[in-house]
Amino acid sequence: MQASSGDPGPPTGAGLYVHVPFCRSRCPYCDFNVLAGAGRALRARYVAAVRAELARVAAAGPASVAPPGTRTGGWPVFGSVFVGGGTPTELAAGDLAGILRHARAVLPVAPDAEVTVEANPEDVDAETLAALVDAGLTRLSVGAQSFAPHVLDFLGRGHAPHRAPAAVAAARAAGVARVSVDLIYGAPCETDADWTATLDAAVGAGVDHLSAYALTVEANTPYAAAIARGAAGAPDEDVQAARMAVADERLGAAGLRRYEISNWARPGAQSRHNLLYWRGGDWLGVGAGAHGHWAGRRWWNLRPTARYADTVLAGWAATAGQELLDGAARRTERLMMGLRLVAGVPRAAVEPLDEAAADRLVAAGLLADDGGRLALTPAGRPLAGAVVLRLLP
Repeated sequence: MQASSGDPGPPTGAGLYVHVPFCRSRCPYCDFNVLAGAGRALRARYVAAVRAELARVAAAGPASVAPPGTRTGGWPVFGSVFVGGGTPTELAAGDLAGILRHARAVLPVAPDAEVTVEANPEDVDAETLAALVDAGLTRLSVGAQSFAPHVLDFLGRGHAPHRAPAAVAAARAAGVARVSVDLIYGAPCETDADWTATLDAAVGAGVDHLSAYALTVEANTPYAAAIARGAAGAPDEDVQAARMAVADERLGAAGLRRYEISNWARPGAQSRHNLLYWRGGDWLGVGAGAHGHWAGRRWWNLRPTARYADTVLAGWAATAGQELLDGAARRTERLMMGLRLVAGVPRAAVEPLDEAAADRLVAAGLLADDGGRLALTPAGRPLAGAVVLRLLP
C-alpha cells in the first residue's frame, strides 16, 4: 500500500465556522451546543450578535486571534465558510443569507470559496435555497441520518424518509453545486438490511459526498440516561465495525471514494472546510460555543445562547477560554487528525515518533509507511486512537 494514494491536496486558505444553535427539538443522542424552542426575539438578537462578532474580529485582524508575539499581516484569503449547528436553517432564510453576505463584506472570502450550510431535510424548500444560493451557498449538508422509519424514530428525528431525497433534488434544482448527506449507523434497532437500504437510498438521491458516523453514547444525554435505566440498548461496536465495512464497499462501488475515516466523496467533492481541520489549518470560530484555531492558539466561545448574545451586543469579546499549543502538542494533534485521512499525514509534520512502535504497527498490518507519509491501513482505521498513542515518543 502506498501511504500517499488518494491525497486530496492541501487546504486552500483559512476557514470560517459560524455556529447556529437553534433546533426544533434536541435529539436524544446529541451533546452539541443546541437550543430548542427559542423565540423570535432571541433569534434576532443572536443574528445581530453573530454579525457583530464577525465585524469585531475582522477589524481586529489576525493578531487578535494568534498567540501573543506571533508576526501577522492582514487576513489571508478564506477558502471556506461553514455554517453548522444546531440547525442553521431554523433561522429565517433572509437572516441566514445576511450572515453569509456579511462574512464576505468584512473578511477576504475567496470568490470561489466553498460555502456550506447544514440543514434538516424538512427545512429545505425552494425559497430558502434561492435566498442562500443568491448569498453564495455552494454546498448543502443534509442531516438525513437514516432512511429507515423506525431508526429515525429511535434517533428522535422529525422527518419522514422521503424528505431527504426531496431535499437533495430541491438543492440541485436551485443550483447548489455540491450536496452531502450525513448518516448515523449502529442504532440497536437497525438491521443489516436497514443499513444497506439507507446507503443505497443516499447514493440513489445523487449526492456528491456522504458522511457516516457511528452512534455514540454521550454523557448527560437522554439516550445515555435511557441506557442506564434499561430502557434502551447500547450500540454494539462489532456491529458498527461491520456497518462501516459495508459502507466502504457499497459506496466505493457507487463511485464515492473514502478520503477520511467517516467521509466519502466523488472526485473533487471532498469537504474543503473539514480538510482544514484534518490538515491542521487555521479557522475562525464565531457564535455560541464555537471553537477556533489560529497559529497554535485554540479558543472557544461562551456556550449559553442568550449569554453569548448579551455579551457580544454589549461590546465584549465572547471568548470563554483558550489554550496555547506548544510544538509537541501541535505535532500530536496533527498526527491524530492527519491519520484520519486515507492519504495519511506527512512524516515531517509529526516527527519525532516512536520508530520501533511504527515498525511494529507496519508489521502488524495497521500502518503504512512509505518513508514520506504515514497512513492507516483498512485494518488500522478502527484502531486509530490506539495507533496514535503507540506512535507518540
